[in-house]
Amino acid sequence: MNYRTIRYEVLGPVARLTLNRPERANAISAEMLDEISAAMDAAEADDTVRAVVVTGEGGNFSSGFDLKDQMERRPTGVADWRPILRKDFDVPMRFWRSAKPTIASVRGACMAGACELALACDMTIASETAYFGEPELKFGAGIVVMLLPWIVGPKLAKEIILTGEDRISAERAREIGMVNRVVADAGLDEAALALARRIAVIDPMVVRETKRALNRQLEARGMLDALEAALEIDLAIEGEGSVDKRDFMAVAREKGMRAAIAWRDARFDA
Repeated sequence: MNYRTIRYEVLGPVARLTLNRPERANAISAEMLDEISAAMDAAEADDTVRAVVVTGEGGNFSSGFDLKDQMERRPTGVADWRPILRKDFDVPMRFWRSAKPTIASVRGACMAGACELALACDMTIASETAYFGEPELKFGAGIVVMLLPWIVGPKLAKEIILTGEDRISAERAREIGMVNRVVADAGLDEAALALARRIAVIDPMVVRETKRALNRQLEARGMLDALEAALEIDLAIEGEGSVDKRDFMAVAREKGMRAAIAWRDARFDA
């Protein structure tokens, strides 16, 4: 398959999927979601692939879901939003559900939907330049994949999400369980590949079944049902449409996304 928004490589036993829109900070568009899904299909169908690494081209992992998509499509109401949010949810969750171990390799920004994609991976390696966040509520949007409370616990998740925290350092992310380890920026790619290759040595049947058992520890406590319920709540939020989101998008359409983000952040600096 010829990809336009990602790069897909098979490096021995490891498939590496690179989000490849550096001019847009690797923002996740609808097209990119389709291509990520196709790449995961390819990795899962390839018996030579024993682990998957997902990373970002350039200085960032990803700024999250591409708000320019929304500016152009202008979805309104539950009927418009349902297929959009369904895809926004299902594709990041491919990394949780995959029978093969998945590793997020993160430098620079890892925001919103991209943060949720990294959380859905089995492991996350971050460089010293990485920072994470869930800023959605700051501009009137909801959380599509509500994984954070299952990773860091409810108290921290509420603080991060309800304040729209968008500058969680790599070290802080490691301390609270969002990240496995932090490495120097120059060594990030090799660290992620080395971890994937170490896992790839083990019998893939054993890895597959053990990952299933590990995931079951959370799923047995109702995680998947809770995620679906949170998705329905987000659908209601987007379907109704918040005043903050309408104002944010109005500024973005008139003055551009940078101006809209500056407008958003100024509300909290006052």
